[in-house]
Formats: sequence, structure tokens, C-alpha cells
Amino acid sequence: MDSYGPALALLAVAVGAVLVVYGVSALVQVGRTPVVTEGFLSGAPVTEHAVSRYHVRWYPVTLLFLAFDMEMVFMYPWVLVVAELGLKAVAEMFLFLAVLMAAVVYAWREGALRWT
Repeated sequence: MDSYGPALALLAVAVGAVLVVYGVSALVQVGRTPVVTEGFLSGAPVTEHAVSRYHVRWYPVTLLFLAFDMEMVFMYPWVLVVAELGLKAVAEMFLFLAVLMAAVVYAWREGALRWT
């Protein structure tokens, strides 16, 4: 249980910080009922729907970004175990990167990276 002490202390500090922020928010709020009938755009009336501002061509770019962001999530633990596993870990990571590169080439050929 001693090894969990720092993690539990960090969790307690995080929960305490959230409770303090909610408490301060409750103390300083002006009204109890928010204005939900009008949008806020620097005082100007809203003229378009929020989703209409984003073109559909951005969604493949977003999905590609998330895919490569997940690549980094898998590479961080690999850095920690590469010293233990040696050449096998290096070969597995290069295989993983080769699969990702194949995905990039496929996305490139399909036009997902074109901006026009």
C-alpha cells in the first residue's frame, strides 16, 4: 500500500482542487439561471449554426491527426521497454511504423491530405 501513497495523494489534491473551483464558482456567480435563449458572439446576434463553419474536408484531417496522436501513445511505453527487450522491440516498433506509413500513403493516394 506504500507504493500507492503518492498516487492517492495526487488524486486527493486533484479532487480537492476541483471542489475548491466549484465552491469559488458558486460563491462568485451572479445569477442562478443562465441565459440559454441567445448565443454569445461578442454581443452580436448569431447568424449561422455552429457546425456550419467547419467544412467536411477537415474531418479526414482530424481523423489522421488522432491516428498519429495514438501512435505517440504507443511509442512512449516502447521507449521504456526497449532497453529490456533489445532488438526484438526495435523490430516490432519499425513494423508498427511501417503499417502507419502504409496508412499515410493510402490516405495520400485517396486525397485525404489535399487542402483544396
